[in-house]
Amino acid sequence: MTTERFEVRRQIAAPPEKIFALLCEPAGHVAIDSSGMLQSAEGDPVSKPGDEFVVHMDRESLNDYPLGKYDVTVIITGFEQDAAIEWTISGQIQPPIKHLYGYELKPSEGGTLVTSYYDWSRIEERYREAGIFPVIPEAGLRATLGILARNVE
Repeated sequence: MTTERFEVRRQIAAPPEKIFALLCEPAGHVAIDSSGMLQSAEGDPVSKPGDEFVVHMDRESLNDYPLGKYDVTVIITGFEQDAAIEWTISGQIQPPIKHLYGYELKPSEGGTLVTSYYDWSRIEERYREAGIFPVIPEAGLRATLGILARNVE
């Protein structure tokens, strides 16, 4: 693991397909968000790279930057049915920052070993110099896995 990527794992007592189905639903992302920033979502379930949906955000939940309420478009960058999903976002800041979020699901005895990651290694230098990364702390990923477990177990 580098300092430009967080990765956390948790054993969840649910099959990969049940977890993956939640992760493909725009509302599923809102349901498991530990940051409080994701308020609601619009769009169809995703099924391949390039699929998109909109998330209504509220940055005041983090109380770090006065962005208030805004929308982002989630763009699926990786998709392997019942095994892996990855996305980036496009929003107010242009060009897009290119940070990545994702989940990897591995069947295991008693359920699924879920890996959640946040990768900001590909961001442009001007964003890196701003000193705002990581946006979400590693503890936030771990908390989201706990909420995910609560939703699917």
